[in-house]
Amino acid sequence: MAWLRRLVELVAGPGVPPGFTGTLDAEERVLAVAGDLVATSLGLWLPEGDGVRRAGWHLISKATWGNGTLTVTEAAERGAAGEAVLLADLPARRFALERPGRLPAVVHARVTGSIRSRHRRELPGGGVWFVQRVVPGVGIVLQVRADPGTDPDAVRTLASEVAEKLRVARDGPVG
Repeated sequence: MAWLRRLVELVAGPGVPPGFTGTLDAEERVLAVAGDLVATSLGLWLPEGDGVRRAGWHLISKATWGNGTLTVTEAAERGAAGEAVLLADLPARRFALERPGRLPAVVHARVTGSIRSRHRRELPGGGVWFVQRVVPGVGIVLQVRADPGTDPDAVRTLASEVAEKLRVARDGPVG
């Protein structure tokens, strides 16, 4: 019967693991499962307390695979500057996976696939990344992630200016 389960997974995708406590959206598809991690079309489900929580692909700053461990750095929204979303990285989380299957490849493809463009700029006290990412149901969003110690006022000012330039390029001048 293992061949039948594998055939169903090839056609319909893998199912959620036993004990999964999350609720998938109606259009959300499971792409890969390894240990407690579930990669779907909308994000990566991570263990959180007694349950699970989905981190959208657009909020995963970095994911690396090595020595049997998936390391995930998630970002949190910290406000806005014009149409730009300001982000800050959360502490990296590490997940040892005995049987990773396709999960590391799926995570890599989804994180990098959500990025449309990226640019780094140095500012007083550090630097800042400007990343345009696809957010499901929203479209392309400008995310701005500053290095720790970067002047926050300079980040907000520059982020607002860049967002306005992108808006004008997209929609044309107002008036």
